Amino acid sequence: MRVFLCLSIAAILFTIVIAEDPYRFFNWNVTYGDIYPLGVRQQGILINGQFPGPDIHSVTNDNLIINVFNSLDVPFLLSWNGVQNRRNSFEDGVYGTTCPIPPGKNFTYILQVKDQIGSFYYFPSLGFHKAAGGFGGIRILSRPRIPVPFPDPAGDYTVLIGDWYKKNHTDLQKTLDNGHKLPPPDGILINGRGSGATINVEQGKTYRLRISNVGLENSLNFRIQGHKMKLVEVEGTHTLQTTFSSLDVHVGQSYSVLITADQPARDYYVVASSRFTNPVLTTTGFLRYSNSGGSVQGPIPGGPTIQIDWSLNQARAVRTNLSASGPRPNPQGSYHYGMINTSRTIRLQNSAGQVNGKQRYAVNSVSYIPADTPLKLADYFKIGGVFSVGSIPDQPSGSGIYLTTSVMGADYRSFIEIVFENTENIVQSWHLNGNSFFVVGMDGGTWSPASRNNYNLRDAVFRCTTQV
Repeated sequence: MRVFLCLSIAAILFTIVIAEDPYRFFNWNVTYGDIYPLGVRQQGILINGQFPGPDIHSVTNDNLIINVFNSLDVPFLLSWNGVQNRRNSFEDGVYGTTCPIPPGKNFTYILQVKDQIGSFYYFPSLGFHKAAGGFGGIRILSRPRIPVPFPDPAGDYTVLIGDWYKKNHTDLQKTLDNGHKLPPPDGILINGRGSGATINVEQGKTYRLRISNVGLENSLNFRIQGHKMKLVEVEGTHTLQTTFSSLDVHVGQSYSVLITADQPARDYYVVASSRFTNPVLTTTGFLRYSNSGGSVQGPIPGGPTIQIDWSLNQARAVRTNLSASGPRPNPQGSYHYGMINTSRTIRLQNSAGQVNGKQRYAVNSVSYIPADTPLKLADYFKIGGVFSVGSIPDQPSGSGIYLTTSVMGADYRSFIEIVFENTENIVQSWHLNGNSFFVVGMDGGTWSPASRNNYNLRDAVFRCTTQV
């Protein structure tokens, strides 16, 4: 996949003032706190006392200054899922490129949402903290002068869905350390609630829902009883406005849809259910009309369960709206990606197994272990012995899993084709942190050069997370 005035008699002096892009400041305190998402008390991770954490609202090119104070008793990191890193990959919040925030200390993230719009989210990336909370929505609005390909909605909602465990996140990590895979989740959450999350609407008006799967492992299907969803944006790309009755959202993905409150005034089910699992986990919330004439009626609307072809066909239907205005993240011409010759093909194949009694996951047989020195520091200060470029092959090796600090080299400004291969019986999500790519092909079976004959080289969606 391809995978951006002072006036005097003698002289006139003109002073030109160049305005800087706006700054938005956030101060966050990360703490433990009691939460009850599935009806039992758990130790959650809160941001400013909130679970889920506060939304980040911004506009294209805004500078975000986010000061995070870690009040936990362990190191903590936040990653910004979908925010592009341009010459600041050390801010991406992933262990190995960003130093963890020590307990009792703070770190200020400096991000610019340069040439971006869209729906994204943030999450903690260390120590299974994501299984305890610490996540929240990110929205980047277009500048007022840039037309959006649909009328302004009457409301704009963040909808965070994801699988959830009743066990503490530390117990889940011990499960892996003891050589076992994670058990099935205990439930599904919508905006941090196992049931009863509510979206309020007024009859006759249209609303935007920004749906993100912030869970650990399960693909989810999202639907609203009696209402259609018009897909308008995927991770920063305006899409062809296709209407769906339900939408598959895989781990790490974000979608924007429009819904119109055009049904009789009452409550309707909002549903999120697991895909490709047995049993199917389901949770419900409510779409509530302001002039509601009664409670929800009828059965919970069913959705797809194990149909892989259904999901593949829906994914192929997600395409870029080429007539829409918007920021251009790569003015060098990558939006004509179909006419660009790629210089290299990288095949990445996932695998799982035990190494030294612990459950490990690998790419091309390499299971990553972090170095004591962050890789960006080692690279900048030319510190030897921390990592080796080429320590992970760019083709599947077929060997057993081994441990190393894997780093793959690439040429600056080159265009590459990345093929993700999933040999397991579960759906995998692949995310390029701080970058996006064009999803040009997706199918079952084994990839070969002949697969290129079926690539979408015209209007493939440009996104940061894809399912395989």
